[in-house]
Amino acid sequence: MSENNSPCWCGSGKAYSECHLLIEKKIQEYKEKGYEVPDLSMLKTPEQIAGIKESCDINTGVLDYVEQHIKAGMSTEEIDVMVYDYTVAHGAIPAPLNFMGFPKSCCTSVNEEVCHGIPDKSVILKSGDIVNVDVSTIYKGYYSDASRMFMIGKVDKKKQDLVAITKECLRIGIEAAKPWAFMGDIGAAIGNYAHKRGYSVVREFGGHGVGIEFHEEPFVCHVGKKNTGMLLVPGMIFTIEPMINMGKKEIYVDAANDWTALTIDGLPSAQWEHTVLITEKGAISLTY
Repeated sequence: MSENNSPCWCGSGKAYSECHLLIEKKIQEYKEKGYEVPDLSMLKTPEQIAGIKESCDINTGVLDYVEQHIKAGMSTEEIDVMVYDYTVAHGAIPAPLNFMGFPKSCCTSVNEEVCHGIPDKSVILKSGDIVNVDVSTIYKGYYSDASRMFMIGKVDKKKQDLVAITKECLRIGIEAAKPWAFMGDIGAAIGNYAHKRGYSVVREFGGHGVGIEFHEEPFVCHVGKKNTGMLLVPGMIFTIEPMINMGKKEIYVDAANDWTALTIDGLPSAQWEHTVLITEKGAISLTY
């Protein structure tokens, strides 16, 4: 039996010649032309993809549960308790808890907080607030990651528009993540859309590979230039999570906790995040 007819290394059960041989040849062709290409370790196997999907299903359930219960008068600490309780009740682990010293099970970023807001019993949601709840789940060793924006009570038109435009940025970014396109295509699509509508895009934080670990390569920048950056190959799994500011793009990290990022001008920021899988037909969201 020739090597090409041996079972593929990915465990699909198919012959190597019918599975990853053509993909690897195509990657090599791009590499020889000078393009940045992913290491084969970034391509998830069918077994890994199945496990990551199960984790994503629980992660989606967590956000659905938050959406059903979040309201004015609730503390962000109460959100954290909901996330923890739902996650462990489904046999999973909240990935943020104790990650690099992070003290809570999720991130709750309110109004001008860009990301990594720490749930706190003294932070009470009030009508007019917008809040991002970012949850990540470990299930049977596999990781998932997603966030949603929630509008509390009566939210003004400017904040409503920011939330809607940011969600559209996510959709456009996923649409741009085509197989054999480039990472820069995602950033170009998101950045161009946001900038044309008068918003700015955070550069310091971005999406990331996910699945086997919480944060993996590659980094996903939400601004970019088409046909630049890493080649997008079927089997890659990463997050797209644009952080869009109403005002200036500059941010700072709160020195009091060394986690929470805020806008420099105090204007609101919004973020939506999905975990996506690159397939031969395009990117699909594994979280909802």
